[in-house]
Amino acid sequence: MAQDFTPHGIHVPLVTPFGPDGRPDLDALEALAHSALDGGAAGLVALGTTGEVGALDPEERAAVVDTCARVCRLRGAPLVVGAGSGATAQAARELAGLARWPEVRAALVIVPAFVRPSPAGVVAHFTALAAESAVPLIVYHIPYRTGRPLDADTLRALAAVPGVVGVKYAVGGVDQDTVALLGDLPDGFAVLAGDDVFTSPLLALGAAGGILASAHLATDRFTALFDAWQDGDIARARALGHRLARLSALLFAEPNPAVVKGVLHAQGRIPTPDVRLPLLPASEESVTAALKELDAVTAADAVG
Repeated sequence: MAQDFTPHGIHVPLVTPFGPDGRPDLDALEALAHSALDGGAAGLVALGTTGEVGALDPEERAAVVDTCARVCRLRGAPLVVGAGSGATAQAARELAGLARWPEVRAALVIVPAFVRPSPAGVVAHFTALAAESAVPLIVYHIPYRTGRPLDADTLRALAAVPGVVGVKYAVGGVDQDTVALLGDLPDGFAVLAGDDVFTSPLLALGAAGGILASAHLATDRFTALFDAWQDGDIARARALGHRLARLSALLFAEPNPAVVKGVLHAQGRIPTPDVRLPLLPASEESVTAALKELDAVTAADAVG
């Protein structure tokens, strides 16, 4: 197991920019990585859902991690890599392979999707993975994609597994289990907001940060939101949180990362707005609405 790592702050799960030839544009990816860290991001995430990991071939995935690892090495920032699958043995092999990148501080591993193991099976899955992984694990809990909800007691059981250091929490809202988990949080276990729209309420309840695709844009505002809740500046945190929630809602108006890519392209930060099938590029209407709200966030925060 690699050195201890407790995630905190705002981490940006990077898109994979594609050039006109349809291949990953690694120069654009490197620029996005530096820009996120310049905006105050605590770290980067490669090969998340936002990076269209399922649409990349093995060579492309390795090139993306190479690029992000190089930036993190230069900047002294932690890198988290999406890894694993629903098959425990296969996921363990993939996690062991992360040892080739010393900059990788943790792996983001989704709760097994589609097969819907029991909660006890989920705990057994992560116990087996943590024993084989080269790095600590962050559980990606997103039941509206996996079909497997987990209650607060099961998440605490996962927190007790050696090598499991946190959860990306994306349950589509703030419910009783959210409050129960954050109200009695195990030591050394970080809850990271994973639904961008609900970032501010989760931070208010004690979340340690977030893994937020929206933070590609106005990164400094998202880090300011985190700082405001940490510092107890409630008035600023509430106002900024509402503004950023409106922006996030528009960025997720179409399947992620289509709108984020559309905005980044409109800003000239990536060469194309392209996504790979089965995703489709965002509509002009969605991109225009997100750009308008982004301008409003920037203008309001400048005076507020």
